[in-house]
Amino acid sequence: MRIRKKFLPFSRPSIGKSEISAVVKCLKSGWITTGPLCKAFEDEFCRLTGSSHAVSLSSATAGMHLALLALGIGKGDEVITPSMTFASTLNVITLVGARPVFVDVDYNTLNINPDVIEERMTKKTKAIIPVHFAGAPADMDRIRLLAKKHQLTVIEDAAHAVGTYYKGKHAGGFGGMAIFSFHPIKNITTGEGGMITHSDNRMESRLRLLRFHGIERDAWKRYGKGGNPEYDIQVPGFKYNLTDMQAALGLAQLSRVDAMNRRRGELAALYMQGLEETTGLELPGIPDYPHVHSWHLFIVKVLSMDREAFMKRLSEYNIGYGLHFPAGHRLTYLRKMRGLMKPTLKETDRSADRILSLPLYPGMKNNDVHYVCDAVKEILRHG
Repeated sequence: MRIRKKFLPFSRPSIGKSEISAVVKCLKSGWITTGPLCKAFEDEFCRLTGSSHAVSLSSATAGMHLALLALGIGKGDEVITPSMTFASTLNVITLVGARPVFVDVDYNTLNINPDVIEERMTKKTKAIIPVHFAGAPADMDRIRLLAKKHQLTVIEDAAHAVGTYYKGKHAGGFGGMAIFSFHPIKNITTGEGGMITHSDNRMESRLRLLRFHGIERDAWKRYGKGGNPEYDIQVPGFKYNLTDMQAALGLAQLSRVDAMNRRRGELAALYMQGLEETTGLELPGIPDYPHVHSWHLFIVKVLSMDREAFMKRLSEYNIGYGLHFPAGHRLTYLRKMRGLMKPTLKETDRSADRILSLPLYPGMKNNDVHYVCDAVKEILRHG
C-alpha cells in the first residue's frame, strides 16, 4: 500500500469557532481566573451527571488528591484499584500515605473485575476506585453493592467517561464521588483541567476549602463589586482551581460533546468492521450490560508480533499511537514499596504487553480509519 505523507496523530482536540469565540470573549471580559464561568461549567456537570455538586479543578489528578484527603484517607489505609490505570491515581494514593491494593481486570474490556474485589479487602480498606476504561463503564451495580456491604466509599475514575452511561445513568451519577479529566486527548478539553462530582453537602465545603488555599470565598466573590477581600484560613489548602478561560473552552466543548462522541462511535464502528477477524489482533471487548460507550480510546491487543516492533512499523506508515496504560504494579517505586501486597494479576499481565491505542478523535476522516486498518493488516502479515 502507498504510505501517506502527512502524519496521522494518535489524538487531536476538536476546537472550532464556538470554542475560540468563547475564550476570546472571556479574555475581553477582564476576568480570566476562577469566576462565573467556572460556576456555569460546574452547573452543567451537575445537570449532565445528576450530582448535587461539582467542583472544577486544575486537573483530574488534583481531583483524586482532594477526594482522598476530603475522605480522610491516609497513613495505614488501603485503596482498591485496578493496576490497569494511569499512574497519577497510584501516585496520589501513595502520597497521602495510603497503599494501593491492585485488583485484576476483565481481559476483554480492561475494566475492573467485580468477581475478585472482595477477596482483596482487609480491615484497612477504605475505598474502591473503579476506572471507566476507554469510555466503557465499569459494572457499577456490583461494585456499589460490595461497597455498601463493607461500608466503603466508591470514587469513580471517570477520566475517560464524559458521555459514558451505565444502565441509563451518566458516570458520576451514582451518589458517590467521580473524577473527570479535560486533558487535550479527552472527549472534551479545557487545555488541562478536571472536575469532581458528588452529592455530599458536608464534603462540598471541605473540597472547596482544599481547592484554593483554604480560603472560603472564590476570588471573584472577594474582588467583585461589593466584595470583601478579607479572608481567614482554618484549613490549609492547595492551588488546584480551574480558570474562567479554561471553563469558557469547556462550556463550548460540552455543548458539542454529543456530536463529538457520536463521531467517535462512528469511527470505532469503522475500526471494528475494518479489522474484524484480522489474524494476530484482538479488538476491544464490549460490556454485556446496558451502556453507552463514549469511545475515548480504541485499544487493540497485538498478538502475533512484538508490540515495540509493531509500533515502529506504525511510525513508518506515518501513524501515531498510544499506550494506555503501562501496568501500575510494574512501576519501579511500587515494586519496591515495603508491605505492598504482591498481586496476582493474570489478566492484567496478559493484557499489559499487548495493548495499543490506535488513532481516534472526532476530526478523523473515514479514509483515515481505512488507512490505519490497511496498514495494521499489512504489518501483521509481513512484520
